[in-house]
Amino acid sequence: MRIASYNVENLFNRAKIFDQRTWALGRPVLEAFQRIGDLLEEPVYTPEIQHDILRELARLGLRNGDTAKFARLRQNRGRLVVRRRDGRVEVVAGGRDDWIGWVELTTDRVEELSLVNTARVILDVRADILAVIEAESRLALRRFAEGGLRGLYEHIMVVDGNDERGIDVGVMSTVDFPLTGQRTHVDDVDERGRVFSRDCPEYHFRTPAGDDLVVLVNHLKSKGYGGKAASDATRRRQAARVAEIYRQQRTPLVAVVGDLNDTPESEPLAPLLRDTDLRDISTHPAFEDAGRPGTYGSCTARNKLDYVLLSPKLFAAATGGGILRKGVWGGRRGVLWPIYDTMTKPVHAGSDHAAIYADIDVTRLGDQQTVKTEETSVAE
Repeated sequence: MRIASYNVENLFNRAKIFDQRTWALGRPVLEAFQRIGDLLEEPVYTPEIQHDILRELARLGLRNGDTAKFARLRQNRGRLVVRRRDGRVEVVAGGRDDWIGWVELTTDRVEELSLVNTARVILDVRADILAVIEAESRLALRRFAEGGLRGLYEHIMVVDGNDERGIDVGVMSTVDFPLTGQRTHVDDVDERGRVFSRDCPEYHFRTPAGDDLVVLVNHLKSKGYGGKAASDATRRRQAARVAEIYRQQRTPLVAVVGDLNDTPESEPLAPLLRDTDLRDISTHPAFEDAGRPGTYGSCTARNKLDYVLLSPKLFAAATGGGILRKGVWGGRRGVLWPIYDTMTKPVHAGSDHAAIYADIDVTRLGDQQTVKTEETSVAE
């Protein structure tokens, strides 16, 4: 059995702001987008909040119109702002209940060759269970699978998460590993509020031997924008909650996978990597990384962001694993490692993340499975 994780960076449509040459160029827009999303949810728009709303609209290019290069203001019922002929712009909504609308990022279609190379990565990895990070929707993932993956995956699921940019997490599995249940954690809260930027869905599978296998798919808070202290604190809260969800599973066969957006030794990931018995497949003696431990960008150690973490019984049955980075542009000139012949410039890359996978000998699992006391809980 092969379990893999791959951040596909959206399949058909991607926010324009993500296509800037560096994070520094896109960061002001993303910070303004996050900030105005919080402001618009306030029950009462005080004069101070109105001032801040207008400031963030200006940063997004939306002060003088509802459409800008990177963002769009939707005013579906009622009005948030009125733009006067003399140039004045006023917030006329008194609070969240006075209007229906939001700010969204504008999108472009993904380069066609990029989509081809995304499919090549998935076909080359050929995982039995594949976690897909940054999928727009279940419909998009299903269309992609039907059009480019040669019928490899029978079971496809994406649960809408908390991110408004269309970067959800999902899963695909082959006919031999049917999806038997799912549970979302989009509404999990702690003392500081909602925990997950996206979600930490539980996907339950049945192995050919009839064992229950749970895969927790994650995309933790990015370090790309917002203050470091705040983003680190959010990622730590998320890692701690993932660890709790892992400990609650009734089966000993659990994998925690996805883009955790931090390195193995980082403090934000400590609740998950240090304080649980999960084992990173990249520490297995038969793991193959071609001398580069990273999974993102230049794939150095500080770019190790993607993980397949295994419970002790899964890790004991692991035979190895690896990183497939042929769909990632190899450095400035694309020569740091072998890439697909269909990639002649960076925009053709399948993703700026590599796929990571773990191989497990399922014949070793039969004597390890414990008996569940009740059926898996399913929530959609």
